[in-house]
Amino acid sequence: MMRILYDGEIYGIQKVGGINRYFDNIINRLPKDFQPILTSIRSRKDHHLYHPNLKLFSYKRFGFRPRRLYYWLEPYYFQCVKALNNYQVFHPTYYSLLTQGKFEKKPYPVVLTVYDMIHEIFADVMDRHGQMAEIKRRAILAADIILCISESTKRDLLERYALPEERVLVTHLATDFSPNFGNGYEMMPSRPFYLYIGGRAAYKNFNTLLIAFSKAVPQVPDIMLCVVGSPFDKTEQSKIAEMELDKHIQHFGYASDSHLAKLYRNCIAFVYPSLYEGFGIPPLEAMICQAPVIASNNSSIPEVVGDAGLLFDPTSVSDLTERLLFLLEHPAERERLIVKGLEQAQKFNWDKTVTQTIQAYKYVVG
Repeated sequence: MMRILYDGEIYGIQKVGGINRYFDNIINRLPKDFQPILTSIRSRKDHHLYHPNLKLFSYKRFGFRPRRLYYWLEPYYFQCVKALNNYQVFHPTYYSLLTQGKFEKKPYPVVLTVYDMIHEIFADVMDRHGQMAEIKRRAILAADIILCISESTKRDLLERYALPEERVLVTHLATDFSPNFGNGYEMMPSRPFYLYIGGRAAYKNFNTLLIAFSKAVPQVPDIMLCVVGSPFDKTEQSKIAEMELDKHIQHFGYASDSHLAKLYRNCIAFVYPSLYEGFGIPPLEAMICQAPVIASNNSSIPEVVGDAGLLFDPTSVSDLTERLLFLLEHPAERERLIVKGLEQAQKFNWDKTVTQTIQAYKYVVG
């Protein structure tokens, strides 16, 4: 029985997120002759792991007072768990550890997943003092095998690190998102709409979408932009007002998967203007739900979308405006993209990801 220790640092960093789902799917799909051992601060009630051999060591924060003592004890608890469990491969969920230890002190082979190089590429806004990049650097140099979630991430990694290429493997992500979600009474915009989902940090390039959309509205006054994500801040509200887009934008906040599926299915197109992504799950979800995709032509995005979407230069407002209007004017092309999208989405599945991950485990065990 192969035993894999997963340090669940990511479950404390994000309650729900793409990395959480990635590890949930890997652990759930491991063969029955594997034993996953997971350390986590996430409540047992929050876990969605169903492996029959799973050993879960959960440390409940805020269990008693004083809190300083509780936080002081936490790394020692995880150090004991690590020391007392006999495992063959160590696969941390992030670049820092619950033990607060160093990757360099490793009794067993380390398999590390690298998601992107965003802290390095957008250091001025994501990691101004280089702290995250340094934590990541130490983890990368200590790893025996590195799994990258796209060919794009692998290229970015090898541009920055002189690593043997045979130690860096690509294991694409996938999604369990289903087009069968959202057959209820979820709210929809009242007019034809484009869809934007997710964060709006600078590299997400949402401002370019706003400007491009504002140039499309005078030509087709009935269209709307539906935005799913955090509330607009004051700067965004001011820009929307200046562009006179108040009556053309509808915000849905944090939508459920069923709501998202219905929005995907009913939009003119899903728009993904990001300047950089390590993989990009939303275009994959959109294609599964038969939404045409308009997406940036950079980083990993063409790798995910293939020839099933309309790609554009994310630095060009006119390029994006042209794509927005094109799909309205060419319904046959829209239908063609839907068919191509369904074909493209079939290339990504969790079983393939897990098979490739298991091969990495077996390789480091030797």
